[in-house]
Amino acid sequence: MSTSFNAGLGLLSMFIASGCATMAPEYNRPENVVSDSVSYSDAEDAKVNRLYDWEAVFPDPTLQLLIRTALENNRDVRIAALNVERARATYQIQRSDSLPSIAANGGYTRQSIGENASSNGISSTTGSSIDIEQFSANAGVSAYELDLFGRVRSLNRQALNTYLSTDEARKSAEILLVSEVANAYLQLIADQELLSIAIDTAISQQDSLDLTNLRVENGIGTDLDVQRATTSIERAKADVAILEAQTARDINALQLLLGVSSLPELKTDRKIDQLEIARVIPAGVNSEVLLNRPDVLAAENRLIAANANIGAARAAFFPRILLTANAGSATADLSDLFSGGTGVWSFAPTVSLPIFTGGRNRAQLKGAKIDRDIAVSEYEKSVQTAFREVADALATRNTIDARISATEKLASAASSTFALSEDRFENGIDDYLAVLDAQRADYAARQELVAVQLAEAVNVIEIFRALGGPVQHATLTN
Repeated sequence: MSTSFNAGLGLLSMFIASGCATMAPEYNRPENVVSDSVSYSDAEDAKVNRLYDWEAVFPDPTLQLLIRTALENNRDVRIAALNVERARATYQIQRSDSLPSIAANGGYTRQSIGENASSNGISSTTGSSIDIEQFSANAGVSAYELDLFGRVRSLNRQALNTYLSTDEARKSAEILLVSEVANAYLQLIADQELLSIAIDTAISQQDSLDLTNLRVENGIGTDLDVQRATTSIERAKADVAILEAQTARDINALQLLLGVSSLPELKTDRKIDQLEIARVIPAGVNSEVLLNRPDVLAAENRLIAANANIGAARAAFFPRILLTANAGSATADLSDLFSGGTGVWSFAPTVSLPIFTGGRNRAQLKGAKIDRDIAVSEYEKSVQTAFREVADALATRNTIDARISATEKLASAASSTFALSEDRFENGIDDYLAVLDAQRADYAARQELVAVQLAEAVNVIEIFRALGGPVQHATLTN
């Protein structure tokens, strides 16, 4: 091959090997728009400098089984995983523009020229028709852009950070799923416990009604006592029906989250305070930890992608240089296709310079800058949201122990009052109204205790979700 063609290939190789800078602005992470840490009043707890894994927060075997099942089968997580695969494919497609596209091809043509015809300057000189055969084989580069101003590299960076943002969104979806499964299971356990309380109360009130009827028959009680007891028991029966429907809805919700047709074997006789849930709460949350939350990282990667897009928009103002080159062999005899003297080559650089685009390039650059400013605001909002969620969760944690202690004492006092009222009623000291009031107070206190215990467990889930702990990757199955 000639010296000029080798020089062209050398120039091409130099550009491929050395790469080029981009015209994107230098990226600087926006300054924190919140304080450096979120504090918690309990100074005995250790300061958080890492994120909690869900398996450490939820060691209960049944809950772990439910979470793993959901991570493998939940449709939202599947969609998030597929979005990651799509973003990865898009990045790979864009990245391929950074490399020359080389193709090889071969050809064969057979042409007949009549005695009075000519083709491409060839005509018969023998007074009769002639047949011409042509064999060829070549390889070449097709329209490879020399990325002198970083347009392709900027688009490549944009695609990469879009992919990374999508992957962080998948992690956020997994964290949310873990939290929702834990919440759904806890709600189911709480509703089953409330159902058990309602059934016990209905049975107890039925016993009271039977006793009241007996007292009336013996001339001790009154019809008013009977009506009061009947009203109370019917209310308890209504609560039982409501809670039976609610537990059925809880099971349906859990089944949807798990993405399966039937739930695994579940223990139905458990209580909220019997569940194994880690209650180690941080004294403070360092800002660097929250900046590693998946949703915050996703927002930052979108910002970096928008920043890179500015570089591509700026590069559109400058010339684009495309290279097309090929080399090969052509001969009229197939056996001589790769023999000496049959080589052919071509080298065709093309320069495209935008002169008049009707303001398109300026508008695209302006739009890219606006997109970057929007991404900055979205990133700052994601950081603010992260800090608020953690602060809210810790604010609840700060008072939940006192609330539980007070509610436990209230439930104990209500239970004792109810027992004493029953004794006084049976001994004829008080009428049934005092028993009924004590029974309602006991019923309400037991319900409130379950609600507070649920709130404590849910608060742990909220802290886990707010901190954005690492989650075992979902396994995508067919």
